Amino acid sequence: MGPAERGGERLLSLRVPPAALFGAGFLARVALVFYGVLQDRSLRVRYTDLDYQVFTDAARLVAEGRSPYLRATYRYTPLLGWLLAPGVCLGELFGKFLFVSCDLLAAFLVYRLLLLRGLGARRACGYCAFWLLNPLPMAVSSRGSADSVVASLVLMALYLVEKRRVACAAAVYGLAVHMKIYPVTYILPIALHLLPERDGDESQRQPQASWQARCYAFLKRLCHRAVLLFVAVAGLTFFALSCGFYYKYGWEFLEHTYLYHLTRRDIRHNFSPYFYMLYLTAESKWSFSLGIAAFLPQIILLAAVSFAYSRDLVFCCFLHTSIFVTFNKVCTSQYFLWYLCLLPLVMPLVRMPWKRALVLLMLWFIGQALWLGPAYVLEFQGKNTFLLIWLAGLLFLLINCSILIQIISHYKEEPLIERLKYD
Repeated sequence: MGPAERGGERLLSLRVPPAALFGAGFLARVALVFYGVLQDRSLRVRYTDLDYQVFTDAARLVAEGRSPYLRATYRYTPLLGWLLAPGVCLGELFGKFLFVSCDLLAAFLVYRLLLLRGLGARRACGYCAFWLLNPLPMAVSSRGSADSVVASLVLMALYLVEKRRVACAAAVYGLAVHMKIYPVTYILPIALHLLPERDGDESQRQPQASWQARCYAFLKRLCHRAVLLFVAVAGLTFFALSCGFYYKYGWEFLEHTYLYHLTRRDIRHNFSPYFYMLYLTAESKWSFSLGIAAFLPQIILLAAVSFAYSRDLVFCCFLHTSIFVTFNKVCTSQYFLWYLCLLPLVMPLVRMPWKRALVLLMLWFIGQALWLGPAYVLEFQGKNTFLLIWLAGLLFLLINCSILIQIISHYKEEPLIERLKYD
């Protein structure tokens, strides 16, 4: 083991009690919240996320008994407005502290999952620091982004699956999908993970059967009790919430919460490799078809990853989220939190030299910096840099794909604990 590897091991085994680590993370986030108040008052570039004003306006409408969709650009579940409604009385910072609390809850669930997967308390604390002391989650939650709410729900669902509490995990998962649609892609790996192991004779007979017989056998296996229970409870949770809000708010709830995100064609500059194509074809009759076709690479890659890595559910969900974000029609910095919250859980089984990991991390930040340069010129100087932004986005896509390839190639499936059985 080289000096860099030994240094990394020492870093992950620091004698820092969890309470001190979580306390430092909490204080840093609170400091950023109050710093944001000062920056908003004194600088042209505001610290607070633009969406936070949308959230608080919608919460004010909910508190008045009106529809949150009266606020233009509110494209979220009414449940988010309900959660922020107490801020009408408690002050405008209530929502930020709620999101910071969910951020810390996500870190606590990461810590518990690492312990459950067989790591000691010191090493689990070291890996957890990659989330707690990461400036990106700190900034996103303290600026007023609601992504930490969904991250905590996803981690809670994974934790409950690992604890074999299938019904509770399904209820939390249904709530997570209601809050943000992207966790719906986890349903296939979760179902495959819940299936019991096949015996040796069955595995040997499978390749000799016809594809019709293999499909029938697979569908028959999917009717396992744990899978059916998970799908039933998750479906009931999701549809109960959807039906309740549809009854209260009508068609605008379905349109703004779900349909908008499925058909969304965002022509504003973002990290997505598709944004320039969608921008140039915004008025074309092919615009809608191209937007739908953009889902095809995601679907193919997500299906392949599900069947290849469903044995390790956390790693599979990490790959799912990374692929979904990287190849999505819209991609902003906040989306990175969706997979970064799973990264500390994956790191113990990715046996990559620290030097290589640092190089990949530097490339990831350089890719963003190269994109942010022309994006700033476009946003604040009004110059046409769309082509440069698109080229930088393609480079960032290449960097992300390279990082994923490196993570997969260095992944070692060595169960830290005996695999759980659900039968």
